[in-house]
Amino acid sequence: MKGRTDTPQDRACLVGIIFFILGLGTLLPWNFFMTASMYFQGRLNTTEWSNGTAVVRKEYYFNNWMTLLSQLPLLLFTLLNSFLYQRISEAVRIGGSLVFILLLFILTAVLVKVPMEEDRFFSVTMATIWFINSFGAVLQGSLFGLVGLLPQRYSAIFMSGQGLAGTFAAIAMLLAIASDADSETAALGYFITPCVGTLVTLFSYLLLPRLEFAQFYLDRSSQYEADTTDELLKETSTVENGKLNGHANGSVANGGGGGPEAEGGASSDGTKQAFLPLEQAERVEAKSSVKEVFKKVWVMAFCVTFVFTVTLSVFPAVTVDVKTLFPGRWERFFISVCCFLIFNMCDWFGRTITSWIQWPRKESRLFPALVVSRIVFVPLLMLCNVQSRSFLPVYFPHDVAFAVIMMLFSLSSGYFVCLSMSYAPQLVEPKDAETAGALMTFFLSLGLSIGAALSFPLRALV
Repeated sequence: MKGRTDTPQDRACLVGIIFFILGLGTLLPWNFFMTASMYFQGRLNTTEWSNGTAVVRKEYYFNNWMTLLSQLPLLLFTLLNSFLYQRISEAVRIGGSLVFILLLFILTAVLVKVPMEEDRFFSVTMATIWFINSFGAVLQGSLFGLVGLLPQRYSAIFMSGQGLAGTFAAIAMLLAIASDADSETAALGYFITPCVGTLVTLFSYLLLPRLEFAQFYLDRSSQYEADTTDELLKETSTVENGKLNGHANGSVANGGGGGPEAEGGASSDGTKQAFLPLEQAERVEAKSSVKEVFKKVWVMAFCVTFVFTVTLSVFPAVTVDVKTLFPGRWERFFISVCCFLIFNMCDWFGRTITSWIQWPRKESRLFPALVVSRIVFVPLLMLCNVQSRSFLPVYFPHDVAFAVIMMLFSLSSGYFVCLSMSYAPQLVEPKDAETAGALMTFFLSLGLSIGAALSFPLRALV
């Protein structure tokens, strides 16, 4: 095959850095809305006094609805993206999604300064969450397919960036809480941050095609098909010219008989028809069907679905209602630190260490067994000091117990998610890597949606 065969180098790790930023940008919407739950609850769950007692006028269950309305469009539009990627160019899907996400973040920042009745604010916020996660699903699915064309370590880098998005949002919230500014100004500054982050993500994506290392991998499949098709056309032309000139397969050997080695078949007029050798025809390989790819990656698809089902069933709908035993200034920071910051830092660390440690191996039966064992974290977190509660007792009231459980919960989540997503493209041929990436993104979204739906009954059981 013609064309370049030497692989260029990723100079200064620029492609790695860009995919890290792209991974961070895909989860900025979800993490910034989730981490800002205290701001939204402050605007929604207003209280009034009745006989000297503060009573919440209306309970909106913001965390449950936010989780559900974040993950349902993620599931639906990830499925839709499997059809869109054949009809809409990658640049439109990725670049267009980032532009709309930026506009929706700007709208959210503006609404901080706009007085609004609670029901209307809730409706506008839920609509914003729906649309911003719809574009986020198209963005994430497209980028998973894109990074699947590069060596495996770039998938780990991409998911490491996704893991850092939560830490980025948690630190931004901590800075907003710690600032001396009033609540509106602090919230405005908080929501301006993802606007800047989304802009940086957009510019990084626009830079990617200009880098030689990225061009080599992203254009390799199409170039391969173009080169092999060109060679086959030339060979066909040569064979047909040979027939016309009366040589090169123009006569029938051994009295017109043809054995297994013959490159053609006898026609009714006694001349031999030219066909391409089998090994040459197979060089242009068609992509496998979705069903064939699924048969190879179904274990990893199950694993990523189960991991996110367990994670989203209790985080953040249950964990955000855990209360500290130490009231005072620490109470303002408790959820931001022990729930969001710990979860996101450990999740990011779990994703990152897969660059050096890949255990168990993708063929091991221990891998899905360990994934299923994470279900133990559901009762453990429900038995922490979640308030208010109606049915279950509190077995782990101390802040340290909650923090340790959250560390193990999030570390295992990030580790197994990243391994599942990284292993899947290795189980298929390179030509099917993009299909495998799209399938895994769908099942990732399915796990998020199932977990979000389960968060309603699990929170009620507490």
